[in-house]
Amino acid sequence: MHSVLLTLVTYLPLLGALVIFLMRGSYEEVARTARWIALWTSIIVFGLSIVMWSEFDPTLPGYQFVYQSSWLSGFGVSYHVGVDGISLFFIILSTLLTLVAILAAWQMITDRIRDYMVAILLLETTLVGLFSSLDMVVFYCFYEATLLPSSMLIGIWGGPKRIFASLQFFLFTFTGSLFMMIGILWIWVNTGTTDIPVLMHQSFSATVQGWLLLGFILAFGVKLPLFPLHAWLPDAYSEGPASTTLLVSGVMSKAGAYGLIRFCIFMLPEASHRYAMLIMALGVCAVIYGAIVALAQTDIKRMIAYSSFSHMGLIAIGLFSFTAEGINGALMQVISHGVTIAALFLCVAAVTYRAETRSISEFGGVASQMPKLALLGMIFIMANVGLPGTGAFVGELLVMVGALQVSFWIAVLGGTSMILGAIYTLVLYRRVIFGAVVKPAVSHMRDLSARELTILVPLAVITLWMGIYPSSFLSIFDPAVVSFTTSGRVAELTNHAHAVASNVIDVKDVVVR
Repeated sequence: MHSVLLTLVTYLPLLGALVIFLMRGSYEEVARTARWIALWTSIIVFGLSIVMWSEFDPTLPGYQFVYQSSWLSGFGVSYHVGVDGISLFFIILSTLLTLVAILAAWQMITDRIRDYMVAILLLETTLVGLFSSLDMVVFYCFYEATLLPSSMLIGIWGGPKRIFASLQFFLFTFTGSLFMMIGILWIWVNTGTTDIPVLMHQSFSATVQGWLLLGFILAFGVKLPLFPLHAWLPDAYSEGPASTTLLVSGVMSKAGAYGLIRFCIFMLPEASHRYAMLIMALGVCAVIYGAIVALAQTDIKRMIAYSSFSHMGLIAIGLFSFTAEGINGALMQVISHGVTIAALFLCVAAVTYRAETRSISEFGGVASQMPKLALLGMIFIMANVGLPGTGAFVGELLVMVGALQVSFWIAVLGGTSMILGAIYTLVLYRRVIFGAVVKPAVSHMRDLSARELTILVPLAVITLWMGIYPSSFLSIFDPAVVSFTTSGRVAELTNHAHAVASNVIDVKDVVVR
């Protein structure tokens, strides 16, 4: 049942997409049926992913729900999938936000509805397959397969600059993934296997690890995105419809973080540790640069886009701290940010759809017309800032604790995300929500509908749940993280680094004396 469960979660969306694609009838009948098939498929898949969570045992080492069958057996490649404490929540986040995206698109998407629902369900299958892959070739196939539906979702249903945004997103991601393909081919030629659990115990020379790390950083750094590989992000996030943007920002960017964990940190720990300070410095650049540029935006959607980019820097800092606290914090931030950024884009869509503008200066006094939105928006804004009681606070706090064990200045500069985030998000909230109603478009706004509340209220509950009871999440992936950070290879690296740091401090004391 365990292996069948993962197969159902992966391929039921594909089956639903196929059924929708083969439907025939009038446009109205096909559109209505496509919505309902996509909705019920996503509900069932999300329910099955929750069943996986309930049946997952974090005390058991290794992967669960494993399924393996021969594929290219003569070449050392097999269809091998499974879930551990880390990948489980990436899958749940994918199934949750797919359901949210379908509900959000119910009235937001009015053209080519059947094609849109097919693309959404195809994207869900590729994302779940990506996060559960235990073979590098299978992972690469799913990773590349995400490009087609996501590019279509931006390029067909996006804004005025949707073609440029879609092509930019496609070319950046595809070019980066070519470096990953080269690395996978080198590993396959020299080891004879692409099985990830086997390769986790494979030792490569320092030079080889360095080159492989470079290729994987270029591939996953674009997806995350990592500074300065983020040029595609503002246009892709701002031009795509909200139901698409919440998937791209909430889940697809997390594929970059997942790749960094699996292929860089876990598989190439020596090289990752050697260049950790460089990656963490780039993370700091993302935190500060993203926040400053966000504050300068006049387009409400682009401000949220740069806010998302800024938070990705924190994830990079936590992952490359090589501490249990830092990696746990980064994973917590992944989940929290996925939920929060999706909710923020939906809140933005609610007001911009009614006002028919995205200019921040055109708003003001929205709270008097939409009190329910103002309340829910405040919860998500506070989560974006990292206020205690939200999941983002737990994630950011753990990241800072992990970074402090590596570098005081990295922790301080990375921690500015809380201060800078508070500045631009509170400025945005004040300009849009408070003040007097001065624009006619705002004076006629209606509050959130029942469908919009059905989407946003559960996301608010999840945000608060993660902040109030974080152990329900941490207890799942913490054993896998602790097992890695206390393993012989990583413990030796961190102990050596601490010894070097102590020696440097001793030398400074001698010089001062």
